[in-house]
This record gives sequence, structure tokens and C-alpha cells, in this order.
Amino acid sequence: MDLGLADRVYVLTGASKGLGFATAECLVADGARVVISSRDGDRAAAAADRLGADRAVGIAADLADPDTATTLVATALDRFGRLDGALVSVGGPPPGTAAQVTDVQWRDSFETVFLGTVRVARTVAAALDNGGAIGLVLSNSVRAPIPGLGLSNGLRPGLAGVAKDMADEYGPRGVRVVSLLPGRILTDRNVELFAATGDPDRARATAEAAIPLRRIGEPAEFGRVAAFALSPAAGYLTGVTIPVDGGALRAI
Repeated sequence: MDLGLADRVYVLTGASKGLGFATAECLVADGARVVISSRDGDRAAAAADRLGADRAVGIAADLADPDTATTLVATALDRFGRLDGALVSVGGPPPGTAAQVTDVQWRDSFETVFLGTVRVARTVAAALDNGGAIGLVLSNSVRAPIPGLGLSNGLRPGLAGVAKDMADEYGPRGVRVVSLLPGRILTDRNVELFAATGDPDRARATAEAAIPLRRIGEPAEFGRVAAFALSPAAGYLTGVTIPVDGGALRAI
């Protein structure tokens, strides 16, 4: 199936590795061009080199910085001459229950995870003159709280509500907004969470036993879903939350 991605341009945050980079790989493989960002500029540049200098550019960007969203859009327009959408991904906030984490951790996570995501989404949407798509990488915590991840449980569901609200507002201009809910995918974040239990092998086995497909997902499996959701082939898809979790969520 032709996804219609040839020469389209997307901004991807937090994309030097993990789910963001996996999505960038899928977009580029189908002919798109990408601006990928990371707080580590060298790592973003190295990731862009892996994708091809004619297809990708990597820049340093921190979602907590109010100027980041404008910089990302400007880079896409300056480097590739157009913008067709974005995948907004940000690293998971620190672990801990909602009652245990400090006020400082709540504020810092809100600035980056919540407000940073909102700024990028609305700034990209304002730059989309001929339709386009924005995907927010959230978490299964949108639908079911995850033990020990109180910050994520508090912030991610709110972002899903923001995405739905934006889908309503931007829909008349042909701009689509979707939320993607990765479950257990073998990223550095999940490796760290398994290690934090003190017995990573047992933690992984326990996690896999709770997934109907009985395995942890691969980043590329998420990337293919995200690339489709951002593509013109998904042109009638907006305002939805899409789990990519091997069936782990029990809600219908």
C-alpha cells in the first residue's frame, strides 16, 4: 500500500532513539523527510546521519524551552521547504507514586511532558496550511494507571484530552491529531524500569505473561503504526487513541 509519504516532511521530537527514531526510519523508508530532535544535539545529528543527510536533519531541542516549537518548525521549512506534521515524543517522567514525587518533579515534568508537548502540537498545527497530521506519543497510562509511575498517570491522560480537543478544533482545516499509546516496547525506558525492580529477567517475564501476545514489542512495530497514522493513507483518522501494546489493555 502506498502511504503517500513521498517528499512529505515531519518533525519528530525525542527521536534520536527509541520509538521516535523507529518512526523516523519508517517515514524515511517510505520517502518522507524528517527533522529529528533530542536534548543531546550530537546524538540527534548522529541519528540523522543514519537516516541519510538528504532525508534527515538532527538538532538539539528541549521541550521545556518555550522557543523549541518555533525552532523545529523553522528548521523544517528552511531545510526542506514544507511541513506536513509531527510526532511529539518526550522521555518518561521520573518513577514514583503520585504521592511520593516532589513538587519540583511535578513542575518539571509538567513543563516538559505536558506544556512542551502542547506547545509543539499547536505551533506545528498553525504551520500546516494544507492539512497534515500530529501524533502524540503517550502511554497505556492514559487508560489504566501504571503502578509506580504517578507522574505519567497524572499527565498523560490530560494530554489525550488535549489531543481530542485539538482534533475538534483543527479538523475543519484538515489537520488530524491522534494519540498513540505504546505498551511494553523494548526501549531504553522499559529496560530501565525492568532493571529498577532488582530482577530484570523476572520483571520482563511477568510483563510478558500479562500481554496476550506473550512478548515485549519491538520499536519498529510501533514505528510502522505511527508512520501510518501520520500518513495521508490515514486521512480519515483523527481524535482517537491508538494502543500499540500487544493487547495488554483490557478496555474494549
